[in-house]
Amino acid sequence: MSENFGSLARKRILFIIIVGYVAISIVQLFSMQILNGPVYNERSNENSVKPIYQTAPRGILFDRYGKVLVGNKPSFSLRITPSEYNDTLNPYIESILGYEKGYLAKLLKASESYSKFIPRRIAKDVDFKVIAWYEENASKLQGVDYVMETQRDYSFGVMGAHMFGYTKEIPSSILQKRKNEYMMGDEIGFSGIEKTYEDILRGKKGINYVLVDSRQKTIGSFKEGKEDVPTIKGYDLILGIDKDAQKVAEESFKDKRGAVVAIEPSTGEIIAFVSAPEFNLNDFATVTSSKKFTELMQDKDKPMLNRATMGYYSPGSTFKMISAIAALEEGLIDTTSRISCPGGFKYGDHFFKCLHTHGSTDIYTSIEKSCNTFYYSTVVKLGLDRWSKYSKLFGFGHKSGVDISEEYPGIVPSTEYYNKVYGKNGWTKGFVVSLGIGQGELSVTPIQMAQYAALIANYGKSAKPHFLKAYVDTKTNKRSEVQPKYINVGISKKTFDVVRKAMWLVVNGAGTAVNIKDPKLNIAGKTGTAQNPHGKDHAVFVGFAPYDNPKIAIAVIVENAGFGSTAAAPIARDVIKAYLIKEKPSEIKNQDLALSKIR
Repeated sequence: MSENFGSLARKRILFIIIVGYVAISIVQLFSMQILNGPVYNERSNENSVKPIYQTAPRGILFDRYGKVLVGNKPSFSLRITPSEYNDTLNPYIESILGYEKGYLAKLLKASESYSKFIPRRIAKDVDFKVIAWYEENASKLQGVDYVMETQRDYSFGVMGAHMFGYTKEIPSSILQKRKNEYMMGDEIGFSGIEKTYEDILRGKKGINYVLVDSRQKTIGSFKEGKEDVPTIKGYDLILGIDKDAQKVAEESFKDKRGAVVAIEPSTGEIIAFVSAPEFNLNDFATVTSSKKFTELMQDKDKPMLNRATMGYYSPGSTFKMISAIAALEEGLIDTTSRISCPGGFKYGDHFFKCLHTHGSTDIYTSIEKSCNTFYYSTVVKLGLDRWSKYSKLFGFGHKSGVDISEEYPGIVPSTEYYNKVYGKNGWTKGFVVSLGIGQGELSVTPIQMAQYAALIANYGKSAKPHFLKAYVDTKTNKRSEVQPKYINVGISKKTFDVVRKAMWLVVNGAGTAVNIKDPKLNIAGKTGTAQNPHGKDHAVFVGFAPYDNPKIAIAVIVENAGFGSTAAAPIARDVIKAYLIKEKPSEIKNQDLALSKIR
């Protein structure tokens, strides 16, 4: 009896074990095949076919005549694939690359949330010696590889840092929003033209499919490359920039602070654009160290600040044409009106000085000789809000809309502005007196000043300042022209005739900029010396040329340089000359021909 019972018990235990094992197996198979089938299938594919993404070359930037401004060049990038990599190699690789201890650990930690099968770029534009080292030690460096990529080439004779901008590895904050367009490690335009036109500059990635073994080692191409996707280069951009004028502008600002903006009056195309001091774009073409970036941000000369669109300046006497235009349009003065200048203007209990005693002065002489008294008196007659209205008509007090995002609107005081800042009883009408000569709370940017000069040059009609002239689809070679937004301030031709003639006298009569007179250029302009509470005054000049058929309008501001006539006007003349007078005109035709070949 006991023997039969023991035998039966053993049978039952064995049966339960077998049934349990089968049940567990069924559950595991169900989980693997049904619940987690797609996951294992994906891993299986990854273990056999591996996509290698090829970065597309960014579009090239050309000047208006087809000269290269920013190009591309090949470079090697070193990468780590976390799924295959052993972090005990960190000190060894950091030593070879010259990185500080712990750099790789931080980099890998920062990207932990992304697939461990996606390679992380750890170094760009590495020296060929590093590649040679890798080839010699590849068997010991599992999970490390390198790829040939392209990076920006800035070796074409101009800097243009604030204009061109730079690219950098896409931050996680942007990647989360655009994960369908970018992958971790991709480059993205981060400022300037690179940022504004990112979507057409970046092109489309290619994919090479390769066969890999269980250790992810490449063993050959997949289907002989028939499934590979070729890269598509980004669109080439044709800018309004004139390379010759740009080079002269940059050379003129070596060891200076300030800005130059030159515009084609009829189209709004930017011909030259400099913010000085500049930073070196080559520092951003590779991985920018935090130390270098901190140095740039803490530099007392602020090289990262785009002074041309974000620098706030008093325009000084260059703003007198606003008061003149407003007073003429409002019928407060005409060409026969005269104001006596005894060396200044008394308003209330304050005497506002003029630089000289000009005596009886009309509107032409007031601009030609830069009489402050004439404009102290004129702006008081105008009143604050009428003066403010005409200032804003010419683009002051709001952004110009230039096609880079780094821009400030400036400040044009009004009754509403003063009430907000000082309270209704905290200011007097005496505040308006200094505004008449471009001082006081008025703040402008150089690009606004250039637009102002362009509007005067072209009788109040121009277009929003812009860099992009046209773009070329590099796949089809189709060229598309940009259609800018045009501006018309609605001022009469009669008023512009008066102001333009007065500006011509500034340079070609007996005015404050006679030192830049050149019959071949026929420049009209206005000098200014802008008060600076933090040091020596700034030198300012606005103008255009040729007078009868303007092709270029320009604004120059040189910080802490004193008089506009001696520091700013000569720079404007040199940039104008570089644009209008080409030493070898035949070269321009050759360049147009070269450009036609890339269209």
